[in-house]
Amino acid sequence: DLVVGGTDTTSNTVAWAMTELLKNPEVMRKAQQEIELVVGRDQHVEESHLTKLPYLGAVIKEVLRLHPTLPLLVPHSPSSPSKVAGFDIPVGTRVMINVWAIHRDPKYWDHPSVFDPDRFLRKPDLDFSGRDFHYFPFGSGRRICVGITLAERMIFLILASLLHSFDWHVVGGEKIDTTEKFGIVLKQANPLSAIPSPRSHCREL
Repeated sequence: DLVVGGTDTTSNTVAWAMTELLKNPEVMRKAQQEIELVVGRDQHVEESHLTKLPYLGAVIKEVLRLHPTLPLLVPHSPSSPSKVAGFDIPVGTRVMINVWAIHRDPKYWDHPSVFDPDRFLRKPDLDFSGRDFHYFPFGSGRRICVGITLAERMIFLILASLLHSFDWHVVGGEKIDTTEKFGIVLKQANPLSAIPSPRSHCREL
């Protein structure tokens, strides 16, 4: 379960990232420019580069804001009678946290439906730790995702490598479809089809 959960959720996030980048080509160009400046033209992306790519980090955070891997976090259950927002919650009640809705709540986010990585550059303290209850794609507290560190590095490395090595375009110039398929994991209703073209400086790598 750990292996399947880790690989499926990571690949799903990368797919959403590529979808949003293809839909917002100016963001893709900016991310590619940052990667090229840090990594250079004659080497591969390595883990040591990741901390030097703040814009790509903001892109990943924004992807997970709009498209959290788990739209409903792991269920919780109170061990004693509780009251939340005026509602009485009996012992043993299954409580589901709709992180998808929280991440799109206009009370907390300006233009919540707009893909805008810069919002995380303006608020660099917003991270994956779950300390801010307006943004916690991996959960929070003792039940935060156990694979958060590995997942973050894998998504970072995969996405940076894809953008460093290739230019991307949509098959036949088709319109980008961001329709979501709701489930345990938030998937795309229609999987992305994109064509990679090796970037000139990477043809020999």
